[in-house]
Formats: sequence, C-alpha cells, structure tokens
Amino acid sequence: MELGVLVYRLYRALTYGVSPFIHLHMRWRRLRGLEHFRRWHERFGHPSAVRPPGSLVWFHAVSLGEGMAAVPVIRRCNEMKPEMTILMTTTTLSAFEVIRKQLPAGVLHQFAPLDTPVAVDRFLGYWKPNAIIIMENELWPNLIMSAALLRIPLALLNARMSTKSFKRWSSPLFLPLASLLLSKFSLIAPLSSLQGIHFQLLQAPPFVINFSGDLKYVVNKFHVSSGTSESIRDLKAQLSEMKVWIASSLHKGEEEVILGVHNLLLQSHPDSVVIIVPRHPHHGQQIAQKLRKDGQSVALRSRNEKLTSQKTNIYVVDTLGELREFYRVAPIAVIGGSFLPWLTGHNVSEAAAAGCAVITGAQ
Repeated sequence: MELGVLVYRLYRALTYGVSPFIHLHMRWRRLRGLEHFRRWHERFGHPSAVRPPGSLVWFHAVSLGEGMAAVPVIRRCNEMKPEMTILMTTTTLSAFEVIRKQLPAGVLHQFAPLDTPVAVDRFLGYWKPNAIIIMENELWPNLIMSAALLRIPLALLNARMSTKSFKRWSSPLFLPLASLLLSKFSLIAPLSSLQGIHFQLLQAPPFVINFSGDLKYVVNKFHVSSGTSESIRDLKAQLSEMKVWIASSLHKGEEEVILGVHNLLLQSHPDSVVIIVPRHPHHGQQIAQKLRKDGQSVALRSRNEKLTSQKTNIYVVDTLGELREFYRVAPIAVIGGSFLPWLTGHNVSEAAAAGCAVITGAQ
C-alpha cells in the first residue's frame, strides 16, 4: 500500500504540473467542437448551476453507453428519494446531447471535471456530494483519493475492465495504485463473473464486490417497452427480403475492415446489406462522403434516405441514441472498437439482449 501511495503522489504532482498544458489542450478541443462551446469551463470544476440544499448524489459516466446504463438507476433513485438531488456528469458531447433528454425532471447535468487536483477539489468543494456513483471503468486517482479524504462513499456500477486495461493495471508499477484506489470503494458491482475476477486480482476488497448483472440489459428492457419508432419499422420493411448485418461502435479505420468484408459477402450474397454505425455522427458522414466519391450508393440515416435502389447495400447511421433499435433490425452484429491494435473493445450486451449473433475482434 505504501508503494501505491507513492505512485499516487507522483501522479498528483504530475497532473498538477501539466495543468497549464491541459488547459491549452481543452481550448484547442473547444475550437474543434469536441467540447461544449459555452460550458467547457465545467471541465475545470467551475459550476454552471446552483446546488440545491440537502442531500446530493453524483452519477458519473464518460460516454453515451455508460450514461444510458445509469439512466434506469437514476430513475429508480428519483422515484424512491424525490427529495434528493441527483447530479449527472458526462465527458463527451455525444452523451450530453442524448442523455439530457432521458433524465427525469430535476436531475442536474454538468460536464465532468478533469482529473487534475484543482479541478477535482473545486468540483467536490462546490457540489459536496453525499455519495459518488461511477459507471463502468473510470478509475481516476485524484477524484477517488480526494473523495476518500472527504469521507464520501464511492460505488463502481457495471464495473468492467478490458483485457488491455487489466494488463496495464496489473503491471508492477500500477498494481499498487489500483489496489489503493479500489480499497476506497464501498461497492463494486461487476457486470460479469470474469470482470469480478479481474477486480479481485487487482486486490479489490472481496467484501465490496457484489454481482448485480449487466445494467445494459435493464436499459434494453426499458427501451423495448417504449416501442420501436416508425422510421425503424419502415427500414425493417425495406430490408425484409435482404440479408442484413450491422457493424456498430466503429472507430476511425475500422470501417475499412467492415467494407472489405462486405465486398466479399456481396460476391456470394448480392442481396446483402450492411448497417454501419460509427461511434461519432460526423464519422458516419465522412464514410458516406468517401463512398459516394468512389461511386458507391449509400443511404444516410440523418437524411432519412431509403434503400430503394438495388445498388444501395450500405446504410450509414450518423445519428445518436438509436443503436438499440437498429440491433433489432439485423440478426448479426459486429461490435467495433476491437479491430485495431490500440482499441479495447465495447460491451456486447446490448446486441446480445436484442437477440443478435455477436461477432467481435480481440478485446
């Protein structure tokens, strides 16, 4: 544990020292449209909302998938304790755009503070949360250690760790730090037995590990009950006589792998259609633009284009928040984030819950 404290102190000193450069980097991201143009200062712990009096629970999720998994838990907390304030933070703009429409009335939203000492301390000092619930795999040392120092209970829900992340945290340098950070949690709820073993091997206290299952199955159930949109039903009707597969959560470069496979499939199954769902909408627009430049016929989701031509066998989804519905259109799902060596994969539970046969690369 002493080694873990030493590594943490080195990390804290490093993040403090590079804070000016991080500030410049965030300004650059803002100019590129990667941070909220007006609310980007929230990333440095500056609030843009008033903290109501009374108890406050802070839910944190990085991106859309983790945020949507948190929504049913937030709804339940809101029903059971309506007098309690719930603060939701996300990191990505895409998560903000979709999740803000899903949150119950009265739930506050802020962009998550960077894991620098000043930003974290400013955030905690203003919001004074009574509990912090972190989704999936966010082990930020400054946040966790500062919360522990203030005796704020910490929970890690839907806890998971990719193979690459597990190997990194298991290394001789980072294992003492991982052990120190995990010792500060009051609850760790892994999404599977394998993930539970990962956290045990990282020396998380056994008594804080409690299995609850994958919350993304709850999300899927919640969305199924609300029905399928008319446009998705129309698309399903268009595809009824075709062999359909979906490639989702693609990072830049992975579309080349998918399109290469699709071209091979067309040789033996000319009635094949691939639904391509990149991680970011602008990436989908770039894919469609490039394919059209190469003379291929593509239907783009944001323009509500139809698969009317027999030559159109590529459907590009450049919208957010619809992935669960698209999984119910295709019987086979290929999950991205796993076909390039520096990527660590994505959760396959949503596709599996929709009844898809799931294919993924190394994770």
